[in-house]
Amino acid sequence: MFLILLILSNCHISAFSQVIKGTVLDKNTKDPVGYAYLYFSGTFSGTQTDPNGNFTMDISKNKSIPLTISAIGYYSVTQTDYLTDKPLLIYLDPKVYELKEVNISAKSLARRRRVNMILFKNVFLGTTDNAHYCRILNENDITFNYDSDNDTLKAYALKPLHIENKALGYNITYYLDKFEYASKDRSFTFKGNITFNEDLQINGEQKENYEMNRKNAYLGSRMHFFRALWFDDLFLSGFEVRSASGKKLAYKDIVTEDVNKGKFLKYGENLKILYDSPSVSSNLEFLKEKVLFINDGYYDSDAILWEGYMADLRIADWLPYEYSISE
Repeated sequence: MFLILLILSNCHISAFSQVIKGTVLDKNTKDPVGYAYLYFSGTFSGTQTDPNGNFTMDISKNKSIPLTISAIGYYSVTQTDYLTDKPLLIYLDPKVYELKEVNISAKSLARRRRVNMILFKNVFLGTTDNAHYCRILNENDITFNYDSDNDTLKAYALKPLHIENKALGYNITYYLDKFEYASKDRSFTFKGNITFNEDLQINGEQKENYEMNRKNAYLGSRMHFFRALWFDDLFLSGFEVRSASGKKLAYKDIVTEDVNKGKFLKYGENLKILYDSPSVSSNLEFLKEKVLFINDGYYDSDAILWEGYMADLRIADWLPYEYSISE
């Protein structure tokens, strides 16, 4: 099984203000960063800074999710302490890479790039049916650096990746901060942030196809699991949770509640999650003592390492937090 660490740095916060203002700056030069993008990763919601790096943003619909700031040529930054009436100053670190791949005109390097691109897309987009209908529109913005000593493929992108998902009907923007794949044990990590857009001019038949594909992608997914867990609805939703030692667990065994912070998934062992049948199973390894999650399916993905079915659902099968299943 592949191991996947999907990192979208997350933390829960309580509401304080509905509109925030501030300026995005280069951390080194302190110059304003114009046209930086501020958004809630995994949603449709976002705004841009003006040419002077200034922004105003209504955060009322997503105030339980951290705010992410991205710009071309910079690493993304996640802000959890943004609920304030005072103007925010947000600093971005420029991306600096030491790259070995500088000339792909030679046949051997071009061939190597093609192989690396296939591997990258299989790991990043996934290999499900939906992945076959996904296309990265700006593949030329991806650069590879293969470390033969460590048997590790690394991928970099100064610009956000633009992905067309014709299976689910979304246009995706992904800000890639890290990608590593170790061929020896087939383990990998990719880290970044994602936003969604959809074509609202689709016809009735196409819309029905999208809805069917979205529902199939949702059922049994991480989003589905955490929404069901929030409402103590695991059994009716088709999930079963067991400890690593095989003990069947209920809501009260694995969820703790904090009046101020929300709900947390917590248990003394790693968990096995079954959906509909024993053959559809996932393993959940805790990287932190407890995992924050909220009712829309958002969870602290820094705190979990997935293996199995849920690990196989990658960019091609991801849905925005605004998604609502149609019956």
